[in-house]
Amino acid sequence: MRTKILYTLGTIVFSLLLVFPALGADTIKLGALYNLTGGMSSIDAPALNGAKLQAKLINEQGGLLGKKIEVIGIDTKTDQKSAATGAKKALSAGVVAGLGYGDTTFVMAAAPLFQQKGVPFVTSGATHPMLPQWVGDYMFMTPFGDDDQSFAIADYTVKKLAAKNVVVWTDNSMDFTKALSKFYKQRLKDLGTNVVLEDFFMMGDKDFSAQIARLKNASPKADAVFISAIPNEAGLTVKQIREAGLTLPIVSGDGFDTELVTTVPGDKLANDVYFSTHTYREDNRPEVLAFVEAYQKEYGRPPENAFAALGFDAVGLIADAIKRAGTTESKALREALASTKGFKAVTGEISYTRPTGVPLKGVSIISVHNGKYKVEEIWFPKQ
Repeated sequence: MRTKILYTLGTIVFSLLLVFPALGADTIKLGALYNLTGGMSSIDAPALNGAKLQAKLINEQGGLLGKKIEVIGIDTKTDQKSAATGAKKALSAGVVAGLGYGDTTFVMAAAPLFQQKGVPFVTSGATHPMLPQWVGDYMFMTPFGDDDQSFAIADYTVKKLAAKNVVVWTDNSMDFTKALSKFYKQRLKDLGTNVVLEDFFMMGDKDFSAQIARLKNASPKADAVFISAIPNEAGLTVKQIREAGLTLPIVSGDGFDTELVTTVPGDKLANDVYFSTHTYREDNRPEVLAFVEAYQKEYGRPPENAFAALGFDAVGLIADAIKRAGTTESKALREALASTKGFKAVTGEISYTRPTGVPLKGVSIISVHNGKYKVEEIWFPKQ
C-alpha cells in the first residue's frame, strides 16, 4: 500500500512538472531569439548581449523568487523558418517567457507560437505598432512604434533639414521597412512635403546603381533621400550614394542604428546621415550611466547601438513583472506585464497605457558627420 501511495505521488509530481516546467527548476528560463548571423546580426547580437548582462546583474543581486535567471540564446540566422524552429525549441525548454528580435518579420514568425502556448513574448526591438494586435494578449513591446519613429524623422527632415522634395527607397521584403516608409510618407503629406520618387530593393541586394541613377534624375531635384532598410543595406546604400558623388542628406529609421553605417562607407563618406532611434545616447539618467558602465565592464567596449540597451530593457521588463506577480505562472506574468507603468528602462520610461499596447517613449534623432554620431534632438509623441 505504501509503495502504491508513493508511486501515485511520484506520478502526480511528474505530471505537474510536465504542465508547469518552471516548478522545481533551479532557474527561471527566458528564451532569447535573435539573428546572431545574417543581415540582422549587427543589431541582434548586441541585443542578446544586453539581455544576458541584465540577467547577470539581477542574479548578482540575488535573482528572482530565490532563483537565478537563465537566458537561453538561440541564433535564428536571419531566417523566418529558423525563427519558428527557435520558438519551438525555446518553448520545449520550459521557458517562462520569450524575448528577442529587432525586426517585425521575425517576431511574426516566432511570437504567435508563444501566444498559442499562453507564454508571454517581449520583443526587444521590433517596432511595428500593430504587433500586439496581430499576435495577441501575450505579446509585448519594449520599443516605440514605427509610426512614432517615422513621424520623428519626417519632422526632422522637413523642419530641420528644410527638405521640400524627398525620394523614398524601401526594402520591399520586410514588414518593418514597408511600415516605416508608409508612416514616413503619411507624415510628409501632412507637412506638405512632396515625395517626388519612390524606389524599391530587396534584402540582400548589393548593387544600388539603378536606384542611384533614378535618384540623380529625380524631378524636381531631391532635397533628401529616405532609405528604409535593415543594417546590411544601410551601410551599402550610404557608401554607394556617396561614391556616386551625391551629397544630399540621407535619412532613415532605427535600421540605420548600426556601426555598418560608418564602417562600410568609412568615416569620410559617412556624412550628412540622420536616423531616428531609441533614446539612450548622451543621456545622463542614472539608468543609462549604470548600463553603459556595466556593458563596458562586461564586454570591454561601449554598447554598439541602442539595441544593446533594448535587450537589457526587455529582460528588465520581464523581471519586474515576475517580481510584482510573485510567480512565473504564465497568466499572472502576462497580467503583471500588461499592468506595467513607469518602468524606468534605459531607453526611456515604459508604460502600457495606449490601447495599441505600444509604449509612449521618446525618439532620438542621431546625425552622422565624418563617421561621428551625435544626438540632435529627442522627439516625443503627443499621445
